[in-house]
Amino acid sequence: QMQLVESGGGLVQAGGPLRLSCAASGRTFRTDATAWFRQAPGKEREFVAVIRGSGGSTYYADSVKGRFTISRDNAKNTMYLWMNSLKPEDTAIYYCALRTSSLLTTNADDYDYWGQGTQVTVSS
Repeated sequence: QMQLVESGGGLVQAGGPLRLSCAASGRTFRTDATAWFRQAPGKEREFVAVIRGSGGSTYYADSVKGRFTISRDNAKNTMYLWMNSLKPEDTAIYYCALRTSSLLTTNADDYDYWGQGTQVTVSS
């Protein structure tokens, strides 16, 4: 059974950095696309970033481009989201997701497994 567990969320001041991690177990995700999504209170879940299984291709939402970096360590079955220059509007629950395919997509419905989420709060 595939499991994804996020960690690293917390409270940070605007302009500060934070790193999220997503540890996968139950399946070697070397060939799978993995992504980060987020959901703010009262809003729909939105795409943040996605990375190909090999780590060679990435894609970002315009709202985070240049500030966030997605990466992965396949040897550790772990994905990361490095967040810099955080803004109050980045406040949300952040979810990692895995798609049993190497194809990149920003559509949440295309992902097969989800973590439980980790809260990120950015104070102004």
